[in-house]
Amino acid sequence: MTSSSSTSSPSSGPCSGRESAAPPPPAPEERRAVLCCTPEDAAHLRARDKRLAAFMDLAGPLSRDVLTDPFAALVHAVCGQQISSKVHETLWARLKERLSPVTPEHLAAFTVEDLRGLGLSRSKAACIRGAAEAGLSGEIDYAGLDRLDDDAVRAKLCSLKGIGPWSAEMLLIFCLRRPNVLSRGDFGIRRGLRMLYHKKELDDAFIDRCLKRWSPRATIASLYLWELASGNWPGYSDPAKP
Repeated sequence: MTSSSSTSSPSSGPCSGRESAAPPPPAPEERRAVLCCTPEDAAHLRARDKRLAAFMDLAGPLSRDVLTDPFAALVHAVCGQQISSKVHETLWARLKERLSPVTPEHLAAFTVEDLRGLGLSRSKAACIRGAAEAGLSGEIDYAGLDRLDDDAVRAKLCSLKGIGPWSAEMLLIFCLRRPNVLSRGDFGIRRGLRMLYHKKELDDAFIDRCLKRWSPRATIASLYLWELASGNWPGYSDPAKP
């Protein structure tokens, strides 16, 4: 705690008599919050799934940064389609540096070719440009997505060309922080499931059972599946790996 004696008066110092300028608000792509495993999440998942509980003990508490602006989060998800996490973050950093602020109004000023010049594929560039135009036209109210349920968010976003369930689910998790999302098409989720349950192949019925078992806290289970899939954890391997 900071003592009152160490706090400067608003009128003290060389700017006495003038109001200090407030720091500018962070750009949308820099507004962050945290998604974390609460004690309630942990208790629920441990009681429902012994295998997941064992890995939770090994991995410890997990948390992830999330972007709080839906449009910036959607652009981030599009950047990450079908590439590794490392390449994704490199591409995202380049885009933020060159295109900030990541808003529909700003990105609509760039052509598809401009976006391709940052390393985006033509399809991703066209998707981002289309998403920006949808925001400007009112077709998509990005600020209002948090008022929709999960299925409605998926449907709204998947109406945009180039946006599929995976991108919509990444926004649900890493922006809106919805508690019960399991992205069945995600490579890391599927790898984590194979490793956790020692299964060489997965089918929809099995994934449905996992979602039902973890509901309504499947998002936190997803964090542990990603952690398992990305790390070299003793006693775990991918049965599908040659």
